[in-house]
Amino acid sequence: MTWVAAVARLRARRESGVLVTVATVRGHAPRDAGAKLVVGQTETWGSIGGGNVEAVAIDRAREMIAASNPEQEPELIDFALNDKVTNQHGVQCCGGTVSVLLEPLPVVRAVAIFGVGHVGLELARILARQNLDLHLIDTRSAILTEERLDVLADAVAQVHVHYTPLLPEEVLEELPRGTHILIMTHDHAEDAALCDAALRTNHLGSIGLIGSAAKWVRFRKRLATEGGHDEATIDRIKTPIGLADITGKEPATIAVSVAADLLRAFETEGN
Repeated sequence: MTWVAAVARLRARRESGVLVTVATVRGHAPRDAGAKLVVGQTETWGSIGGGNVEAVAIDRAREMIAASNPEQEPELIDFALNDKVTNQHGVQCCGGTVSVLLEPLPVVRAVAIFGVGHVGLELARILARQNLDLHLIDTRSAILTEERLDVLADAVAQVHVHYTPLLPEEVLEELPRGTHILIMTHDHAEDAALCDAALRTNHLGSIGLIGSAAKWVRFRKRLATEGGHDEATIDRIKTPIGLADITGKEPATIAVSVAADLLRAFETEGN
């Protein structure tokens, strides 16, 4: 398996890893600069030459994985390959020196937009420029046509489209752990059902709801009386979403505000 395929496999499994690259070589070494190794929690793919260099790199990579820090910086490790150096995993007497770069591959964040109408599509266009797993969910097939979503063709994010004509809340259980939820469908009844279901789904991240203060008053009462949720649970839902000092009502303006608020939350989450 190529290192590119290995990185893709880790991402698909939503597992963190480390990409190890031979950055520089002086003199003789087992592998040339550019050789790569991908380290996962339990597996490795590729090789940077075996021996002490590879063993130390794998050990350090696994320490980085265990740290689970999404903001972890890459690290550069230098090795002298001669019999005068005491190494953790034996001696390599190639005679050269090697620098190895370890780049963390954290599990990417996931965002789910329920309702891909005017605001939802504008928001998807912005978030698609981020390194995310982006889930788009709607009950209307016409909203999710290839032609309409063609504006996301150059997305950096991995975009997952879910057409759910009956019960969009069923998608919640399928979403990755920690997925941030944004509820903005065309139907207030659908929004209410999604709020109730999201509060009952324990593995999700933040929950945001678009709408007015009057809408939230009605929803809050319904979630308490019909849903049986306590106040602390209901407070998991953030509404209104977006930055308070951006008050424009155009779909693109609302989308910028919501995206900025979410990205700011990501920054706080990472600290």
